[in-house]
Amino acid sequence: MKAEIIAVGTELLLGQIVNSNGQFLSVELAALGVDVYFQTVVGDNSARIQQAIGIAKSRADIILFTGGIGPTEDDLTKDALAASLGRSMHIDQLAMDHVQRFFDERKITMTENNRKQALVIDGGTPLANEIGLAVGLALAHEDKYYIVLPGPPREMKPMFTDKVKPWLLQHALTDEMPIYSKMLKFAGIGESLLEDKLIDLIRNQTDPTIAPYAKEGEVTVRISTKAPSEHDAMVKLDALEKQIQELLPEHLYSNIDEPLEQLIVDWMADAGLTMSAAESCTGGLLMESITNIPGSASMFAGGIVCYSNDIKKKLLNVPASYLEGPDAVGAVSPEVAEVLAEQVRMIADSDFGLSVTGVAGPGYSERKPVGLVYVGLAERGRKTEVYELNLKGTRENIRLRTVKALLYRLWRRLEARKVETPLEGSGLQ
Repeated sequence: MKAEIIAVGTELLLGQIVNSNGQFLSVELAALGVDVYFQTVVGDNSARIQQAIGIAKSRADIILFTGGIGPTEDDLTKDALAASLGRSMHIDQLAMDHVQRFFDERKITMTENNRKQALVIDGGTPLANEIGLAVGLALAHEDKYYIVLPGPPREMKPMFTDKVKPWLLQHALTDEMPIYSKMLKFAGIGESLLEDKLIDLIRNQTDPTIAPYAKEGEVTVRISTKAPSEHDAMVKLDALEKQIQELLPEHLYSNIDEPLEQLIVDWMADAGLTMSAAESCTGGLLMESITNIPGSASMFAGGIVCYSNDIKKKLLNVPASYLEGPDAVGAVSPEVAEVLAEQVRMIADSDFGLSVTGVAGPGYSERKPVGLVYVGLAERGRKTEVYELNLKGTRENIRLRTVKALLYRLWRRLEARKVETPLEGSGLQ
């Protein structure tokens, strides 16, 4: 069964608020086995709302509305739907009593336009609004199902969960199987290369389905299937996950929706390992990404933001010969990245020391190009590794991608260490 979501409100078109309702409803409908192929945003205009309804009727079985059911002149959703279906409206007495009680309890005179919030379309099922005043609506009409919800998320979400889901299961979804999904998380690989590695699986997919999504510095692949039970679904999803893992063993870090830094913090905390960091061009962004995670206090020893060469020399003992003079390698160099990682590890007496030095832009530094970054990874008792990154994008893109790339290298080192001394809490369930 297919659904379309119509969000009503000129403020959405003007960008004054974000349509978070669409995301919530899409997730909830997918869990019910309902496919959402289209989302529409339309302003507070009756003719345009009716036009959107006509289009939605041609391509969806369930049409859900959010917004436009308040007391003002521009709240037109119910009026437009009633006109589109050729039905009248009436005041629902229970909803009217709820509105009146609200004003009486506050000793406020209710204006006449508030009666509009108790209107329902003839033949529809009123959906009580436990948080706000405007009553919702569920209606079956000519093999189509219409759901009218308030716009404020704090009103819409409980109404959908408590009222709409039971109504849909009883009236519209008696034969639908729910959709089950897994979120596979990848690091150290871009979306295009990941797709190339999985291209045969993607081209031949039937059930389960495969859908890649990219964010800065990481890629997520959602695998989904419809099944009568969670057990049946997991049999299919686990088999596909195994195929994907065999193709990308060095990049798949988790099969639940968690960031790489969450996995690293949990692993290191459980294993009693600690880390520290010295950051130049990222300016503390690496440390922020780690300390944003609850539990990081037990594994993050501390760090130094070493933007200037003076701080590099005074606090992290970078030799002046590396930084000054005609033959100096410069601050943006593998040599400096190595010293930074080793020194911060020794100063903090941590198991790992991470370092960053590079050019985030917008201009060149030391005659070196924007996007040239060196990251260092020192580990107690092991040879320090330095990696060269050549990144593209804005200053913020480069800083964020640097952090993600360094975290990926740390994760790979932890994976190698886990083979020698098993760590608890692997990301793959």
